Order: sequence, then structure tokens, then C-alpha cells
Amino acid sequence: MTTSKKENNACIFTIFGATGDLTKRKLIPAVFTLYEQGRLPEGFTVIAIGRRDKTMDGYRDEIHGFMRDILNRDIDDDLWKEFRNRIIYQKMNFLEENGYENLNMLSRKINKENNTAGNRIYYLATAPEFFEIIIRKLHENKMLKNKNSWQRVMVEKPFGSDLPTARELNDNITDMLEEDKIFRIDHYLGKEMIQNILSLRFGNSIFEPLWNNRYIDSIQIISTEKLGVGDRGSYYEKTGVIKDMLQNHILQMLSLIAMEPPVNLSSEAIRDEKVKVLQALRPFTKESVKSDVVTGQYGKSNVFAAYRNEDRVSADSKTDTFIALKTCIDNFRWGGVPVYIFAGKRLSEKTTRIVIHFKKLPGINFYKEFKNTESNVLVIRVQPEEGIFFRINTKHQGNDFFIGPVEMDYCQNCGYNSNSPEAYERLILEALNNNSALFTRWDELEYSWRFIDSLYRSRENEVLNYPNYEAGGKGPVNAYELIEKDNRKWWDKGGEKNDLI
Repeated sequence: MTTSKKENNACIFTIFGATGDLTKRKLIPAVFTLYEQGRLPEGFTVIAIGRRDKTMDGYRDEIHGFMRDILNRDIDDDLWKEFRNRIIYQKMNFLEENGYENLNMLSRKINKENNTAGNRIYYLATAPEFFEIIIRKLHENKMLKNKNSWQRVMVEKPFGSDLPTARELNDNITDMLEEDKIFRIDHYLGKEMIQNILSLRFGNSIFEPLWNNRYIDSIQIISTEKLGVGDRGSYYEKTGVIKDMLQNHILQMLSLIAMEPPVNLSSEAIRDEKVKVLQALRPFTKESVKSDVVTGQYGKSNVFAAYRNEDRVSADSKTDTFIALKTCIDNFRWGGVPVYIFAGKRLSEKTTRIVIHFKKLPGINFYKEFKNTESNVLVIRVQPEEGIFFRINTKHQGNDFFIGPVEMDYCQNCGYNSNSPEAYERLILEALNNNSALFTRWDELEYSWRFIDSLYRSRENEVLNYPNYEAGGKGPVNAYELIEKDNRKWWDKGGEKNDLI
């Protein structure tokens, strides 16, 4: 997913929700890092829009304090002095008309002073209920379509709460803004190893010919967190793990792993193939939900509080903080290959990895010398370690003919001085360069919501016995039974063991 076209144009980068954690911990540090690297165009200016009373210097100082903690490195004083002058704070109520009039006047003033050519990016780092309102107000104030310049809108998740609400939001937004100007964010697509999936698949002839149901036994996507919901209780009560992780991050990873080779690496060609995978996902039924889906919610432990005791969480909440499931991609390439997903919060390990299990060779294991062989496995580690693990079989050293597994392990962010770019650095840069490959197109969202809605509909009358796993533990027991009944196990980096989580 290389940048398709570089546009070395100055622009105004306007952030709605500038006093929130996302802006302070991710967006401004990402923009500053790009500035350090000399990757921002001349005249690039940040307008930080928030609803709180803050002075310009007070906001800049607050951001500086956050950046020192987040970046965890020395910040050049002279460079920071230059950068801080590019941050303009403006108090504004997203619902009030005069706020947009003032923003328009401020943008025009900056445009004239910094020669930003009328180019603007609007980043909506707000609660979802403000997405349509902000875009409508920008449209009514003629801030989205200016001649001889470009305007783009970056929208954070969640985009809708189900298919009908997502469709309504999309219809309303696209009435005011063309699809190619909307950059729907899934920050996982900015991660180094997610982008490496295409390089791994299509840059190595040993993999692509085997990337099908003749040679692959199963696929696992595992994404777990040690943390609970923290101060995001009110948000998480509306989403849960299914909308927070499965509907976006995990299905995006699956679509990249399972997609057909694109005709080229343009954003549209890649997204055309991804959406075909999402279209082919088998919808859930009332019967398959019972056998192929396990959900959960963490309870208290000796160390951690239960989900229901977290801040701004209902005392009798039925929100899922965990899901394990089995699904299938019903197309020619993947028919018959099960896909297993394991995701949740407040578990014993923080990890995101994609595991490709190859089939054992048929008709070879009757030789006693081959009894120690294991199936070949390819593991793509997304976070916190980034890298690739590959297991093959070979003869061990010695006079006896003993065959066993050999592991090849590459970690690209371990023991090196260079760090992988933060996901938001890459996403902001790609939006500047008008490359939409790392962003979600509407039809991708539509088919992912279709799949998720089938899950919700099929479990409408399900009685949820929560909590059903200990905070900081391994997850619900049923999640292990789900995969064991197929004579498979969840993957651990040390081997196929059920002490994964």
C-alpha cells in the first residue's frame, strides 16, 4: 500500500475534539513527529477546536506536556517553538452557527497568511453523534467545496451502530461530500505489519501459490488486551467488543489476509478485493450462533475490578468484553477453511496476531521417522512486537534420522534503534497525499455491518450469564471448547497450547 500520489500542498488541519485524549495522545504527537521529519508541507497549520475555555498558550503548554510523556524522548526546544506557533486553539460549540462562521473567518485569515491554497483537512475526533452535524455545518458555510483547492474529512469510528444507522449516516454525509473526500479511519490499517501483509503475500512466491483451501487448514486472528475499559465506560457500553474490535479492526485484517491479488496497488484496486471477502462471509443463524460464538464479560479478580464496577458502566450491564467465534469465507479460494477469532479486554496478554495453519502433508506420517512433524505455521505479529514467525520441519543434527519443527522468528521492532511509525502518523500523511488505501470505503463498512447484524439478530433472545471470566485471566472456558471440538487449539507463540491467554 504505497502512497499513490504525493501532493506537496500546504493545508489547514482542523481537529474537532481537540481537548480529548485522542488529540492529545495521538494526533498532535503524530503531526509533530511528521514535522520533525520534514514531511509536512510549508504553511501547514493546526486549528484545534474544543468546547472548553483555554488560552492559546495554555493549550499549547498542555499539549507539550502530553507530548513529552507520549513520545518518551527529548523534544528539540527550537523545533517545538516553531511547531507550537502552528497550533491555533479556538473554543467552539459544535452545535452553534456562529462558531462555524468564526472558524471560516479564521481559516481564511490563516490561508492568506500561510498560503495554504484553500486546502483543508477536517478531523472529526468527536463523539459519533456530532459527525453529521459538523459536516452539515461545514457544508452550509461553504467550507467543503472551494474552487481550485481540496477539502477532505477524516472520520473516527464508530461509523454507525448497526447497518441502518451506518447507511443513514453515509447517505446524509455523501449528500454533502463526495465519497473520495471521506477518509473513514481504522487505525489498525496504519500499523506497520498490517501494511506488510500485502508485501508478505504478493512479494514471496513461496506463499501465494499455497494461499488457498488446498494447502491451508485454518486461520486464526487473535487480538487481546490487558487493559479494561478505563475511563471509556460510557463509550464501551454502547459498543462492546463486537463493535469496538470485530466490526472494524478484525474484519479489516481478515479481508487483507483473504483477498484476491489486486490488479495493482492503487487504493481502489485493493479495496475492491477486500470488499469481496466481506461479501463472502457466511452470515450467522440462530443455530450457528449457539455452536460457533462465545461471548463474555470480565468479572473481578484479586487485582482488577469487574467490568460492572468500572466508571460509567451499568451495575447489571450485559455488554460483551470478549468474543470468540468460528466463521467461513464462502468463495472458491477459501471454501472449507475455518476462520477462528479470539478477542477481548482485561486478559492476561496484550497481543494482536494472525495465524495461518497449513495442512499436514497427506500420506507421509505413516513413516515412524515423521511422527514428530508439525504442520507448517505462519504467524504475523501485529503488536506489541511486530514481525513474522514461520515454522517448518527439518532433520535435526545428529546420526539418527530425527525430524522435528524448526522456528524462524523475525521481529522488526526488537533490538533496533529505528521505531516503526505510529499508525496515526501514516494515516495523516496518507490523507495529505490523497491516498485512501488505508481508509475504509463505504461498501466495506456496509458488508462488515451485514455480517455483524446477522450475529446480533441471531442472538437476540440469548440469556447472557455474565460475568463469565476473571479479569486478567484467560477468557471464558467455552472459548477453548469452541476450537477444541474441531481438534484444533488457539495458537501461542511457543506452540499450540491452550494456555494462550
